[in-house]
Amino acid sequence: MDLVIVESPAKSKTIEKYLGKSFKVVSSIGHIRDLATTGKYGLGIDIDNGFKPNYVPIKGKKKIISELKKLVQDANHIYLATDPDREGEAISWHLFATLGINEDKYDRVLFYEITKDKVLEGIKNPRKIDYNLVKSQETRRFLDRIIGFRLSKLMQSKTSGTSAGRVQSVALKLIVDREREIEAFKSEEYYTITANFQDFTSLLFKYKDKDIELKSKEEAENVLEKLAPDFKVLSIESKNKNKSSKFPFTTSTLQQEASTKLNFNAKKTMMLAQKMYEGIDIGTETTGLITYMRTDSIRLSEEFVGPTFNYIEKNYGKEYVGYVKKSKKTENVQDAHEGIRPTSIFRTPESMKKYLTNDEYKLYNLIYKRTLASLMSDAKTLATTIILDNNDYKFKTTGSVVTFKGYLEVYSEFEDTKDELLPDLSSKLNSFITANDIIYEQHFTKPKSRYTEAKLIHEMEELGIGRPSTYATIMANIKDRGYVTIEDKKFVPTETGIQVTDRLQEYFSNIINVKYTANMEEDLDKIANGEINNLDVLTNFYSIFDDTLKKAFAGMEKDKPLETGELCPECGSPLVIRKGKYGEFTACSNYPNCKYIKKEKEEVKEIIDCPNCSGKIVEKHSRKGKVFYGCNNYPKCKTAYWDMPIGEKCPNCQEMLVMKNNKIKCSSCSYVKEEEEKN
Repeated sequence: MDLVIVESPAKSKTIEKYLGKSFKVVSSIGHIRDLATTGKYGLGIDIDNGFKPNYVPIKGKKKIISELKKLVQDANHIYLATDPDREGEAISWHLFATLGINEDKYDRVLFYEITKDKVLEGIKNPRKIDYNLVKSQETRRFLDRIIGFRLSKLMQSKTSGTSAGRVQSVALKLIVDREREIEAFKSEEYYTITANFQDFTSLLFKYKDKDIELKSKEEAENVLEKLAPDFKVLSIESKNKNKSSKFPFTTSTLQQEASTKLNFNAKKTMMLAQKMYEGIDIGTETTGLITYMRTDSIRLSEEFVGPTFNYIEKNYGKEYVGYVKKSKKTENVQDAHEGIRPTSIFRTPESMKKYLTNDEYKLYNLIYKRTLASLMSDAKTLATTIILDNNDYKFKTTGSVVTFKGYLEVYSEFEDTKDELLPDLSSKLNSFITANDIIYEQHFTKPKSRYTEAKLIHEMEELGIGRPSTYATIMANIKDRGYVTIEDKKFVPTETGIQVTDRLQEYFSNIINVKYTANMEEDLDKIANGEINNLDVLTNFYSIFDDTLKKAFAGMEKDKPLETGELCPECGSPLVIRKGKYGEFTACSNYPNCKYIKKEKEEVKEIIDCPNCSGKIVEKHSRKGKVFYGCNNYPKCKTAYWDMPIGEKCPNCQEMLVMKNNKIKCSSCSYVKEEEEKN
């Protein structure tokens, strides 16, 4: 019997149905081993001997490894069918090395979609492990371990922060920098002048042939005095314009669109997409509904495009058949994936709805219609511009109407397509029309908006920092570490987040910045392509990092503990809040000369059972004195909330619901219970 090893139990069940009785399909349930936490700095990497790793079984995986070894010994041939990306390639290599698989007894196979045809095709087209991809992923893991462990220890010893990361800290810096831009922004006053007619309005934009700006009320009133009620229709210009659809989804664009259109956070989007990729029971069969959801590519295969063009012609008409769009910029395509698309254009959202949860259906509907729209013809609009003249002051009115829907026939629910109708003034050209009134309005310039999750993901992708597959984890980390809060769906840095960012920039501005992080991503790509040696990249990085870290430990000012306002009963020194192995405690500031520790007599206020362990969520106080709610099993369990948890789970993302200002909302996504009840 041949053995197929995948990561996911759900995927293994689906694939085994396709391959038949001569195959046994099993799951490793993700990674089976990882870097140890022993050795110098607890890195599990022998840096002095060529960055030699010390890999150990992941806790709880010894039984799985033992079972897999037995299956490998009895199998005729082994197919390593982990996910088709660098992470999956690394998992296949770990399986190969740990299970003692013979070189001539295995193959690596790739399933870009979990459908019967593609699984059988993948089995027929195997290859060996690509060690360039493995080295690239291993290098990323080494970098993240070194920076994560050593910088986190620095932050814990010098600040109120708990962690730092190669990409996480750059993402946090973007949020902090934006907050400071907002704080430093100086709003400027300006005015607009609008002429209101019976069927439309027109806005002042020029005086003679020059743009006009009105910076004060006096300037606006001065212009208003020079305007007559009658306006000459100076020109009417109408142009036919084409509006093309967007590309198929990549990982990052899916996360962005799901955030703005469906109100899903990145973590939830990827969880739902993973399930639809691995396989859904649709009655007569179990099949993957979408292609692999971790991809930088917008490419669509010819075998999908052809049937889809036929589908469009049959269901919408020949004039709706579009073309395959190509990106103007060079793509950083990871492993030649396709874009995220339905595995079959004939599995319409309506026909799949009964097999999906409400959220799964929403996401599938978005993916399906985005892909279908990308292959449909351009929408056509008629854009009209009317220029009016009033004593050399020029006013402009614009409008647009859709003359042919094209791709909007299927995608209009996700795009604003409202017509802006203008009256037909062709008979009034070079004649005069009279305004009902002319008014001026006061405005103030506004700073850039804080980042939403979608905007931060877009910014990170544009800057080339991180990889789309890691964005969901990064978003979750900066929230879970208490570095940001969410207000009105936007990231707001906390005092701790700002402090950690500032301290890192004191010493690590040469590493924790956009350019260095983006360049490192390029180096990782070059390692994957076999263009450069991974040890050279690691050596160059570490020579800079290690020297800087030593200087930071020696020179970085330690955060002063918060005084409680009480005096030590033994020596009279101020009592302060300190951070220990088991959480915060109150002790004498004169330590080690005085070792007094205050015994807390007050009753601990238990809120709810901890959702992640056997402990209790209790009311606590941060170093700054702010109330929060955390598990009493800390530090073994780090579950914590800034707002009071109520013990119920969010219907959208299954995270904890919390109470804030008499409103029940989700601690993770933007769900608000009161608003939903009203709707």
